[in-house]
Amino acid sequence: MRLAVINLVGLSRSLLGPNMPRLTDFAKRTGLQSYPPAFPAVTCTAQSSIVTGTSPANHGIVANGWYDRESAEVRFWKQSNHLVHGEKLWDKLRREVPGFTCAKLFWWYNMHSTADFSITPRPLYPADGRKVFDIHTQPMDMREALKSDLGPFPFPAFWGPAAGIASSEWIAASAKWVEEKHSPTLSLVYLPHLDYPLQKDGPLAANIPEELRKIDTVAGELIDYYESRSIRVLVLSEYGISPVTRAIHLNRLFREKGWILIKNELGRETLDCGGSRVFAVADHQVAHVYIHDSSIREEVRELLTSTPGIDEVRDAHDCWGKGIATERAGDLIAIAAEDAWFTYYFWENDDVAPDYARTIDIHRKPGYDPCELFIDPTLHFPKWRIAMFLLKKKLGLRGLLDVIPLDASLVKGSHGRDRVPLEEQPVLLGTDDPVTSVEEVHEAILSAARNLCA
Repeated sequence: MRLAVINLVGLSRSLLGPNMPRLTDFAKRTGLQSYPPAFPAVTCTAQSSIVTGTSPANHGIVANGWYDRESAEVRFWKQSNHLVHGEKLWDKLRREVPGFTCAKLFWWYNMHSTADFSITPRPLYPADGRKVFDIHTQPMDMREALKSDLGPFPFPAFWGPAAGIASSEWIAASAKWVEEKHSPTLSLVYLPHLDYPLQKDGPLAANIPEELRKIDTVAGELIDYYESRSIRVLVLSEYGISPVTRAIHLNRLFREKGWILIKNELGRETLDCGGSRVFAVADHQVAHVYIHDSSIREEVRELLTSTPGIDEVRDAHDCWGKGIATERAGDLIAIAAEDAWFTYYFWENDDVAPDYARTIDIHRKPGYDPCELFIDPTLHFPKWRIAMFLLKKKLGLRGLLDVIPLDASLVKGSHGRDRVPLEEQPVLLGTDDPVTSVEEVHEAILSAARNLCA
């Protein structure tokens, strides 16, 4: 027998029930466990802990992005698997199980790994400045065969205002395609759909039951497919989503103190991270605070602890000791209250906000921006603006798709805290054995695979 692990982002006990009948039935039939999330409770950290069975102290992934002190640049959503230190679960199993193979489908850090088969979103960036939606696969020739059979990956449905069920449907179809072509011993499948409406509208919104039913159908059909082929299934999540009502703009607070260095670029403001005395890299409900001027460290800490909406301030060294995590993390780590989250905003006047602020640009922004899930409600005729951009793109002309709002109050859901109520904790479906940490989820996957292959 073989094993499939479906990562259904954002799933928690609070969401199971009549709106998710297939997953609820699967949980009743096979077992349901909740566990405290990784810290921070964000995608890249959680997935790295699951695949290595270690904390950031060992694997080094302290967030979805961090400030690289040597290059003096903030780098978000990088994809090289080499960033994740430590032995991966597929390497452990390959040493133990003759003929073992692993398919890693849309889990992050999915480029140049030692997994046998991988698929990950990866746009093309020609020298003329265009951005062409595409995927990266391993083996490389699987890319064209996959697109030929399934059509192009619906990239706009993976992130942005059009994010929705279509991307999870395509990923589920690609999982079936890989199974039929290659029959891997272990399949790791990432279904992101719940992340979108839960962050955008919040877990209490009126549209959430319908969104739950959509992903329940996709996941339920994939479970049925695997089980029809005598493949055992585990379903897990990385975190739950908390309702939020307020945003905290740390870099604006630092600017008021004169600690931030701002550069004028063609009439717009950008953040000079390397020249700032202190700045924050925001990532949902956690912010890494980098302090270049040690003389203001305690003043920075006092500002953080006295700021409404900040629940806790941790020292990176106290969290992870000496090593790769502390080298990458902020000197101080701010954790928001359960109803708050952090923006990356550093400008005081929206008229001089950087040009990327109103666009979908996950790599250029010095922090995570959930407002990319929205179209600015103040725009007149936004569909016309989008249509004109697409026409320019088709004609080979450059353009700026500046339709993203700068109103952080639109965001109604977030995550990142490791201390959350039971009903908001991530879950593991498919086992009756208790799990008490994200590292134990790794052990549960290893145990299931070993038992099936014995």
